Amino acid sequence: MKILVTGGAGFIGSAVARLAIARGHCVVNLDALTYAANLENVASVAGSPLYAFEHANILDRPALSRIFAAHRPDAVMHLAAESHVDRSIDGPGVFIETNVNGTYNMLEAARAYWTAEGRPEAFRFHHISTDEVFGSLGETGKFSEDSPYDPRSPYSASKAASDHLVRAWHETYGLPVVLTNCSNNYGPFHFPEKLVPLAILSALHGRPIPVYGDGGNVRDWLYVEDHADALLLCLEKGQVGRSYNIGGENEARNINLVRMICRHLDRVRPDGAPHERLITFVPDRPGHDRRYAIDPARIRTELGWRPSVTLKEGLRRTVAWYLANRDWWQPLLDRGEFGARLGTGPRMLAGAGDSSGGMEVS
Repeated sequence: MKILVTGGAGFIGSAVARLAIARGHCVVNLDALTYAANLENVASVAGSPLYAFEHANILDRPALSRIFAAHRPDAVMHLAAESHVDRSIDGPGVFIETNVNGTYNMLEAARAYWTAEGRPEAFRFHHISTDEVFGSLGETGKFSEDSPYDPRSPYSASKAASDHLVRAWHETYGLPVVLTNCSNNYGPFHFPEKLVPLAILSALHGRPIPVYGDGGNVRDWLYVEDHADALLLCLEKGQVGRSYNIGGENEARNINLVRMICRHLDRVRPDGAPHERLITFVPDRPGHDRRYAIDPARIRTELGWRPSVTLKEGLRRTVAWYLANRDWWQPLLDRGEFGARLGTGPRMLAGAGDSSGGMEVS
C-alpha cells in the first residue's frame, strides 16, 4: 500500500511513517516543516526506497493536487495539525487555518483524485483526531465514539470542526473515510513543549518542573508506537465511515505522572536525586479540562486491538531515549524560541546554562 502521510515529520506522524515502512508499505511524507516538525524523526527510513518526502503545506491546494497526481496514493493518513493548547490560546488563527482550512483542502484534493481514479473502493482517507473534542469528564465515566462534542479550547474546537468536515465529505460525496480520536501520546521524538519531555529535560538540567494548578488533571496516556500500530490497523481494517477511539488504558493524574518520571530518574541519574524537589506548581491554564478517559471497547471488539505498553514501561523507554539522544533535543533548546509566555501561563526554563532553553507547560 502507498500511504500519503501528512505531518509525517511530526511526533505521531513520524512514528506512523517508521512503522508503515517497517511493515513494507510505501510512505509519501507531506510536511510543511513548521516548528515542531523535524526530519531527524524519519532519518532512520529516509534512505528507504519505500520513502518519499514532499515539502508542502496543506493550505497550498495546487501543491496537494500535484502531489496526489505524482504519487497516486492508495490511502491518506491525515495527521498534519497544530496541536498545542497553550499556543492555540495565544494565537488561535493559525489553528483555524491549518486544522480547519487545511483539512478542507486535503478533503477536496483527495476527493478530486479519488474521483479521477474512478472512485476505487479500496481508497481510504484516515483522519486522525483527539479526545479533546469531547470536552472534560468528571471523576467517573469515559469517552466513547458516541460522546457529544464539547470542545473547550481553540485547539479542540478546530479539531472538532475538522472531524465534522470529514464526516460531511463521507456523507455528501461518498469519500471513504475512517476517523480516530486518541488520548495523550508520549514517547520518543516528542517535541519538548509537552509535559513528558518537558519534565524529563527540566529534571536533567536541575530546573523547576512546572505542573499546572494542583496537578490533579487526569489524562489517559498512550505510548506513541502503540498509537501508530492502532492507526495502521484502523486504516487497513476499519469500517468506512466509522470512528474509533484509541486509548492507552493508562489513566494518571499529571502530578503522579511527573512523580513517576522523577522517581525513575532518581534510579538512572541519582546525581540529581531527589528530582521531585524540582516540581513547581504554576497557575492553571484558562479552561483547563479536568479529566479525559477513553473507552476503547469498539477498537478492541471490532479490530482486536489493545495497547501493549504500560505507563511504567513506556516512561522507562521514553526516559532512556531522551538520555541517549541529546543530539536530537539539544538543538531544539538552543533555538531560544521557548522563552515567552503562552496561554497566559508562565513557561518554565529547562535548558542548560541560560534562559535560551525555556519551555512551556503542556
